[in-house]
Amino acid sequence: MSFTVFYLNPRATDDVLAMVREQMPAGWRLLTPSHPTEFARELGECDFLVVADHQVTADYLALAPKLRMIQHQGVGYERIDLAACRARGIPLGLSPQGTSVGVAEHTLLLILASYKRLVRAATGATSGRWMQWELRQGSFELAGKTLGLVGLGRIGREVAKRALAFDARVTYFDPFVPNPGDLGVRRAADLGTLLGEADVVSLHVPLTPENKHLINAATLRQMKRGALLVNTARGGLVDEPALVEALRSGHLRGAALDVLAQEPPPADNPLLHMENVLVTPHIATGTSDAMRAKMRAVFDNLLRHTRGEPPLNVVPELAGLSPPPPPAG
Repeated sequence: MSFTVFYLNPRATDDVLAMVREQMPAGWRLLTPSHPTEFARELGECDFLVVADHQVTADYLALAPKLRMIQHQGVGYERIDLAACRARGIPLGLSPQGTSVGVAEHTLLLILASYKRLVRAATGATSGRWMQWELRQGSFELAGKTLGLVGLGRIGREVAKRALAFDARVTYFDPFVPNPGDLGVRRAADLGTLLGEADVVSLHVPLTPENKHLINAATLRQMKRGALLVNTARGGLVDEPALVEALRSGHLRGAALDVLAQEPPPADNPLLHMENVLVTPHIATGTSDAMRAKMRAVFDNLLRHTRGEPPLNVVPELAGLSPPPPPAG
């Protein structure tokens, strides 16, 4: 039986689309955006919608009468209208596969690059400035430092394992994880305690209404003077003007960010132009290894639907929905 999948990712490159097609079941049809912002034709034809980081609104769902399921290739679904999905009886599946390792590795990359002032050293070397001695006063080792993890889910645990291998002390705060087991990390009594003792604070929580601007002027003041803030989760977790002020005042030593509140950011975002800020373009899971793992998980879940089996990793708010059965024949 053939099904039509619309991959709603206008910025996907040809090599990315090739990796999507590699994992598609034989006989299935892939639609990609024919216009940067208008998707009426593709939505009207699709049985399944696969999304990366694009919004999915009620208006989009109204244009997709055949739609049976939405499958996210990642785990951050804050841009998808859950109420509209529930009204249509459409489940939303997530793909945690292919996410944890890439984000954990990128988190450590950002910490080490910031601590060793890697970008300044490398660009200096290629432009004729050999700063063998100039950078030492502001460069540090991760060994012996305290890494504070805000969130100890799948990704937080992978970060902890890698940081421990660098001989860092790891503490965490997560109200949903009262006991870390034998991971070798310590639980902080509350968020304020973690912020006050960590040399590096790394965010690993979803963006929810409760967590929006979790890092704000008040919580930034609670952070240890000279600390580094790392965010590989969601840009909306951080109040960016408050962060800019904390960096300009010298209260924070620096920030390393893979995500921003607006992506791509406007050219005048001050975080792009500060020497003590390292920004990467939301690439923590941007590897071919992760992409292939995600797409295997995406199509495995869609195949479950076609067999009449309940999909895996459905967003809890949409659990128990009964989408229309696949067409006969």
